[in-house]
Amino acid sequence: MPAPAHVLIVEDSDAVASAMRILVESGGHRVSIAPTIADALATGTSDPARLVLLDVTLPDGDGLVLVQPLRAAGAKTVIALTGHDDADTRRRCLEAGCDEVLVKPVPARELVARVDAWTAS
Repeated sequence: MPAPAHVLIVEDSDAVASAMRILVESGGHRVSIAPTIADALATGTSDPARLVLLDVTLPDGDGLVLVQPLRAAGAKTVIALTGHDDADTRRRCLEAGCDEVLVKPVPARELVARVDAWTAS
């Protein structure tokens, strides 16, 4: 049996991060949480994640600055999570190198199913 996939959740809301952790761990994945850009860089480079769920708006800046460094560290898939459902935000996320953009709140069943698919490929 393969080792569980490491999923890095970059999210500054404790409540949202905790809920996402429970959902992702329910699929058998190993989870790390980083509430800031600095924490995400430290975690993502010392323990590369297979999948990064990336909040775009973080307390210390634009989360999109993390896409390239986390990919360089080994992240295969980076998914932007945002509360902004507009074409400009979606374009910025995709241009930064995100594989997909999800608008929060993401339904729990959809998140679990997508995490499983992203970590399987």
